Amino acid sequence: MVVPLTKRRMQFLSKLVDLYRKTNLPIHYEALAKSIGVSKWTAYDMLKEIEKLGFITRSYEVNTKETGRSQVVFIPTAQATELFDQPRKDTFDPEEWERTAAKISRLLKDLKQAKPDEALRQMIDEIVKHTSRLDFCAYVIGMLLVYLKKLGGKTEAFIRHMVKTAPSNETGMTMFIGTVLGTAIQTLSEELSLEISELVTRLLKSIEDLSGEEKARLSSFLSEVGQNG
Repeated sequence: MVVPLTKRRMQFLSKLVDLYRKTNLPIHYEALAKSIGVSKWTAYDMLKEIEKLGFITRSYEVNTKETGRSQVVFIPTAQATELFDQPRKDTFDPEEWERTAAKISRLLKDLKQAKPDEALRQMIDEIVKHTSRLDFCAYVIGMLLVYLKKLGGKTEAFIRHMVKTAPSNETGMTMFIGTVLGTAIQTLSEELSLEISELVTRLLKSIEDLSGEEKARLSSFLSEVGQNG
């Protein structure tokens, strides 16, 4: 017998879809529990029931807080997103964006002396703290800039020149993301390469969902911070 999508389950599913839309990141049941104000076990049991209905799927990802351990996360299916499908509202806040950009710039300066793997790990830890889609994109680009700085030499100079001479900021951003990712996969440890690849995949999907103004701000951010790095 199929369990109905009750009002209570609808509340949990709606919140999970909302959290996922903000970040394009799989949602851990503890994060959902905190957002709704229930215990993590209540959230987990509810998600299991919703999963049976086909509105969400589970997967496993590396727990950055516990080396070698994985954690259960959930993402909404197309069936769920269609259920709550609404035109995206443009909620861009210029002042909030300026604060975010300034914070990332300071963080990049602070990480200049850190070892490559340590700097990347710190940036990854920062990324998971942010729920805004635009903030997520900016922090992932910041992570790629950290890696680029650690590369140094001709490779860094070439990529910076490529971004600077691109026909548009947005084209330069796309070229930057692809080139840095390709280099990272070849040179970093397997674990870091996989994490960065996954984040960049989510980054590209998130960029597609940004408004025109948000895309322009993000590409300008890369151009300005990248040239000053």
